[in-house]
Amino acid sequence: MQKKQVRVLVVDDSRLVRRMVSDILMRDPCIEVVGEASDGNEAVELTNKLKPDVVLLDIIMPKKDGLSALREIMSKCPTPVIIFSSLAKKDSLATIEALEEGAIDFILKPGAMPTPSSLDEIAHELITKIKVAASVGRTKIMVKRAVQSIRSSKKLIEELPANTITVIGASTGGPPIINYILSKIDPSIPSAILVVQHMPPLFTKAFAERLNEVSPLKVKEAEDGDILLNGHVYVAPGGKHMVIQPKGSRFIVRIVDGPRVHGVKPAVDVTLMSIAKCAGPRSIAVILTGMGTDGAQGCLLLKKQGGFIIAQDSRTSVVYGMPKAVVDLGIADLILPYQVIPRELERIVKLKLLQGGCV
Repeated sequence: MQKKQVRVLVVDDSRLVRRMVSDILMRDPCIEVVGEASDGNEAVELTNKLKPDVVLLDIIMPKKDGLSALREIMSKCPTPVIIFSSLAKKDSLATIEALEEGAIDFILKPGAMPTPSSLDEIAHELITKIKVAASVGRTKIMVKRAVQSIRSSKKLIEELPANTITVIGASTGGPPIINYILSKIDPSIPSAILVVQHMPPLFTKAFAERLNEVSPLKVKEAEDGDILLNGHVYVAPGGKHMVIQPKGSRFIVRIVDGPRVHGVKPAVDVTLMSIAKCAGPRSIAVILTGMGTDGAQGCLLLKKQGGFIIAQDSRTSVVYGMPKAVVDLGIADLILPYQVIPRELERIVKLKLLQGGCV
């Protein structure tokens, strides 16, 4: 039986880009480009008319930009959307906002790649993400759009070395869930929080800045030598790995280069494995929605060293890949919808503190 084709609408103000993308997508027999649009108005009109499975949407366009079109698409005809973005700062900020507004994922335009990439590599990423987005379905999109954050003023808290270390790992669908979780956590939590979200350089900085706006905790893109402090959040920078080392009674961040792990950099496994070696009993891992298995082996090592593991459930995961890999290993202490993770995380951190690192 022939597989059902994924019907894609390509939206970009450049005719050359539309042609190149359409040619790439139509290499795959399971993908059909059903239409092309040159601005946001056409994107909304053709989405309503053609009912594509996925919309590939440029972010900066004339007449109606990608963000405005995205909001209209989500309100009139919710459809999986992948943002087509460049590495420009304006694009990165708008892309982070688009992920909060309901976009499933984003991909960098070929001309914006930070390092030279072959057309085959670009095609592989584009086709893979298109197929994943098509598998999400409208129900998961509506769950994703239901994530709301609370803007909160920062409370003045004593800056103390981290009592425990919490790692939040995510990929596809992760940004709005992380946004939600961090907006709900008490800033006096006796834990430092490390965020490893699969993103390229510049986007992680924009992501950290956005999180700092909506969370009562202090959020920053991690820098080499940062001391882990309670109530502080450190976002792994794109294009590098983040590891933790002990320094006296404290823990410090090390930003290191190295090969991609699971095809990504930063990788959750790299961070978790470093923490397992130096702070296993004092650690908690939270594995959220995302493609692939990144985080599973790190959680396995962390579990052996006394760490606590939380996995997002399948119902609220946009892509049930990373958390499923943890659950399949039988090492998840809790499997939770994202809405209750902040409350349970605070509870586990306090229990670890009371019980000297063991729960």
